[in-house]
Amino acid sequence: MFDPRKKHSSPEHAKLYAAYELGFTIVDFSAALLFVIGSILFFYESTAYVGTWLFLIGSIFFGLKPTIRLVREWHLLRLSKVDVLADRARE
Repeated sequence: MFDPRKKHSSPEHAKLYAAYELGFTIVDFSAALLFVIGSILFFYESTAYVGTWLFLIGSIFFGLKPTIRLVREWHLLRLSKVDVLADRARE
């Protein structure tokens, strides 16, 4: 797991890696955006409650980042094992 060479093992690996990277980037950008908007809303007492919720949601998004990476690595590992089994079946 977490071997950077795996993402280039096959076209399927590269496609899977790219899809997870896109998801990771969307979550990362969303978390940052939620924190910035929450910070702005936190300046005003009338919007501080909403700002607090945006901080919480942004924190959850930041927590998703390592989860996405772990799931991606697990998926690449499974894909590698399928490739090994397919190679053995051809022999």
